[in-house]
Amino acid sequence: MEHKTKLYERIYVAVILAFFYLPILYVVLFSFNESKSLSRFTGFSLQWYEKMFADRMIMSAIGYTVLCAVIATIVSTIVGTITAIGLSKSNRILRETITQVNNLPMLNPDIVTAIGFMLFFTSLKIKTGFVTMVLAHIAFCIPYVILSVMPKLRTLDPNLAEAAMDLGCTPMQALWKVIIPQIRPGIVSGALVAFTMSFDDFVISLFTTGPGVSNISIYVYGAVKRVNPTINALSAIIVYVITIVLILMNVVPMIRERKGKKNEKAVTL
Repeated sequence: MEHKTKLYERIYVAVILAFFYLPILYVVLFSFNESKSLSRFTGFSLQWYEKMFADRMIMSAIGYTVLCAVIATIVSTIVGTITAIGLSKSNRILRETITQVNNLPMLNPDIVTAIGFMLFFTSLKIKTGFVTMVLAHIAFCIPYVILSVMPKLRTLDPNLAEAAMDLGCTPMQALWKVIIPQIRPGIVSGALVAFTMSFDDFVISLFTTGPGVSNISIYVYGAVKRVNPTINALSAIIVYVITIVLILMNVVPMIRERKGKKNEKAVTL
């Protein structure tokens, strides 16, 4: 009986994984298809990637996407890290209140957030475009950075900064030379999550951008109704980028942890 239960559990997990990953693998596979067919693989070819890189509209969408993601990641990482450090030094009531407010953008449906940003920019008579899209991305990325940094701050000795200042550090030196290195894994994780969220965002970008400015998701949405295999190549590019980011999120901390253990062993020896 127990053996059958384990078998059913494995089948269930396999079905769930297939449901999630087979469509992604399908898109990646047919991005290398020789013909325009989306149902029959006729041969291996890189022509759709070549046409994608030769298409000005696609390259413009990629450029806007990468630039927006980089700016949003840098700004949200700085603001989110400083906010998290400030919250760690605040009283419990204020910290818990801000934490609950910080969770709202993550729990809120994207469509509600997108409409809120659109109405906000419209009420202030701000012309929507690349700048408004970047501002919206920064706003919804900051909570993820705070959420990544806060657990690292909780593991620190609360007297660490004071000890550094007692030894001659200024408050800024204590921040950069003592606090930041200790929470760097959380900062890196937050930055990678922010980049991923910004890179593949669609709903908020659609409502906050203007004419002539579109990221990859918006371009794919506009072209998906036409039989265009270059969309498969473009979608595959997104899969590659997200996969690389996820690998970095998991591999980099493991490498640093192993180096830390080796250094500890070297010191003890």
